[in-house]
Amino acid sequence: MCRFRQALLLATAALIVVGVGVATAGCGGGKGSPAKGLIAFQTNRDGNFEIYVTHPDGVGYTNLTNIKAQDYSPSWSPDGSQIAFASDRDDNVDIYVMNADGTGQTAITQDPKNDYAPVWSPDGAKIAFLSNRDGNVEIYVMNADGSKQTNISNNKASELGASWSPDSARIAFATNRDGNDEIYTMNADGSEQVNLTNNPAKDWDSAWSPDGSKIAFVSDRDGKSEVYVMNADGSKQVNLTDNEALDWGPEWSPDGSKIAFVSDPDGDSELYVMNAGGSKQTRLTHNPADDLLPDWTAAEDGTNR
Repeated sequence: MCRFRQALLLATAALIVVGVGVATAGCGGGKGSPAKGLIAFQTNRDGNFEIYVTHPDGVGYTNLTNIKAQDYSPSWSPDGSQIAFASDRDDNVDIYVMNADGTGQTAITQDPKNDYAPVWSPDGAKIAFLSNRDGNVEIYVMNADGSKQTNISNNKASELGASWSPDSARIAFATNRDGNDEIYTMNADGSEQVNLTNNPAKDWDSAWSPDGSKIAFVSDRDGKSEVYVMNADGSKQVNLTDNEALDWGPEWSPDGSKIAFVSDPDGDSELYVMNAGGSKQTRLTHNPADDLLPDWTAAEDGTNR
């Protein structure tokens, strides 16, 4: 079971235990104009994991964090002015926020346990994240300034990742509470937790489409990890990537016309972009290191202001 992104999240969780996922063009894709904005991602091309940004055509790369620590899981604020991320620079893993140009890197969680995988709510008010501060890895939500950190999943199972609905009312996430990983949704306060995938295979890495009608996710139901899409109610689950490589980490473009993802056709993890219907799978990065966990903002220069 070689699923690098899930393995990365689970490895981070293991470190945690020992103390250390607008108008839309729909899901059919299309020719249209080139994708715009910026994609933040994590990469170890400098020897340790750092947060970089690039354009959706893969032109130009900028290291934002520039510190000899491990920096993970970037998430743009809705206005494109800030990026939340996780870092172990203070020994344990905490959630940080920085400006879009990398300045002002500030910890907003400081728990003795570890916090990681932040995801900004579309209304900008909240950040969801993972933590093991109650023993197992669960989903928490806090205000964007780090206040009012609250466990909302409240389950003895382990949770993986979170993705907000575009109205900030619900959260999609993966959990192994049924014996295998499944995609669930719940209200932003943790109520009404519902299994969407209901499949004997493993399903993880959910990403809600900008118009709220679809959820992209990853599944190994066809023998290896592929990027799938389904309706937001769990119906019509369709394999989008359907290739010989391992594919994971889907992230919608702000206009809903494309999906960024990670693939390893050459043995290392690279960023790709495809039309939302799965066509025109195009490689963005070309580096022997691992490029992971893309997050896409509409901002051309790191800010929508």
